[in-house]
Amino acid sequence: MIDKKEILESGLNLDNSYNNLPKLLFSKVNLNTVPSPKIVVFNDSLAKSLGLNIDDFKSEEGVSLLAGNKRIKEGVFIAQAYAGHQFGNFAILGDGRALLIGEQITPLGERFDIQLKGSGKTPYSRGGDGKAALGPMLREYIISEGMHGLGIPTTRSLAVIKSGEYVFRQSREEGAILTRIASSHIRFGTFEYVSHMGSYQELKELANYCLKRHFPYVEDNNDKYLNLLNEVIKVQASLVAKWQAVGFIHGVMNTDNMTISGETIDYGPCAFMDNYNPNTVFSSIDIQGRYAYKNQPIMAEWNLCRFAETLLPLLDQDKERAINIAQDAISNFSDLYYFNWISKMRFKLGIFNEEAQDKAIIEDLLSIIEKYSEDYTNTFISLTFDNYKDREIFNSKEFSNWYKVWQERLKRQPESKKTVAKLMKGSNPAVIPRNYRVEDAIEAANRGDYDVMKKLLDVVSRPYEHSKDQEEYSKLPKVSNHNYRTFCGT
Repeated sequence: MIDKKEILESGLNLDNSYNNLPKLLFSKVNLNTVPSPKIVVFNDSLAKSLGLNIDDFKSEEGVSLLAGNKRIKEGVFIAQAYAGHQFGNFAILGDGRALLIGEQITPLGERFDIQLKGSGKTPYSRGGDGKAALGPMLREYIISEGMHGLGIPTTRSLAVIKSGEYVFRQSREEGAILTRIASSHIRFGTFEYVSHMGSYQELKELANYCLKRHFPYVEDNNDKYLNLLNEVIKVQASLVAKWQAVGFIHGVMNTDNMTISGETIDYGPCAFMDNYNPNTVFSSIDIQGRYAYKNQPIMAEWNLCRFAETLLPLLDQDKERAINIAQDAISNFSDLYYFNWISKMRFKLGIFNEEAQDKAIIEDLLSIIEKYSEDYTNTFISLTFDNYKDREIFNSKEFSNWYKVWQERLKRQPESKKTVAKLMKGSNPAVIPRNYRVEDAIEAANRGDYDVMKKLLDVVSRPYEHSKDQEEYSKLPKVSNHNYRTFCGT
């Protein structure tokens, strides 16, 4: 065990408030030690913001903690139980390969979960080995940090540790453990679990806990559970609009992959769209396109309906009145999402104010990009820097007509060209974690070369800088990755 003095020196300042919730929500987990843990990548800036001592966590003792080899007295070491609608089908689930060490209280008084992903079997493993392979853990590290750089709410990655053992998937792969940081790991599916397995009182305790932890500004009155629903609707509308604006496709928006806090979580099957196509799907198991790019707002609303159903007993004692209250709340999602989305898209085109014509301007541009199979991110970069060379789309009559309408629209607002350019630079990323770049980084890491990954991380962590060194990373793959596929649970 690590004693209290070591905790203070390392900067760990743990609390375990989740452990005060009803016992059906978690199980204590014994550590699954690994033979020879080694750091692959460590997030110095994140560690600093958490108040952690970087040198201590890079020491042998610190690596042992991040690998799940060492227990500390203040740690809770639990796996969380939850349920979920997976591709529309309800299932009882839980952390099958993750354990929560505890909640770090930062120097600013913020609270973040510290979770080890890939740390071994739990009571919820359902026959799995509870382990993780190096490649998928690096993938989550890279993309979650890229999302953070893009300004999109997300869980983050503190470290990836090689375990010194192998896991068996489609082939033998090096094992690894990811240290995931989240404002909490409470999911829509957490509420579904209590709704199906618990009592009214246990549901009430969970709801009260979420209000206190994530929405402390909500007044403690007769409407507080309705206000909880409204706040979750708001953060999801904002989150999904941000995904759409950068061409991010989550891949598997099951209710167990959606957080109450509005953070993006679970990066297994996600990817970024290159050529603009609203039907784009990356997940290898999403045969019907349930979670395609164009369907993400629809599925967010569907998931919110499942969340709202769990709150019905808290909304009103009369079930019919409770259903009407929930339906009225959910009906606001579409307008909230649209407001967030069109605001983001206006900014991408340098538009500051509102006009009724804006929706048509945005949709007409997207139609042209789709027709010419152009890259989503790079098209907006071309607009930002007035660079229209060597692309068929920019020589087309459709684009020429659209461009005139856009320019006339910009003239009808008082902002200068310089101010418009600044807004566009801050709204259109120079780089995204492109699929082939992520795969190149993982392949190099599997060979023991981590430089490719570190360079990629540096670039995607500052996507709005528009620096010279980012130009190489904005290039498309030489061979189209239109059929790029990702996998769940790897």
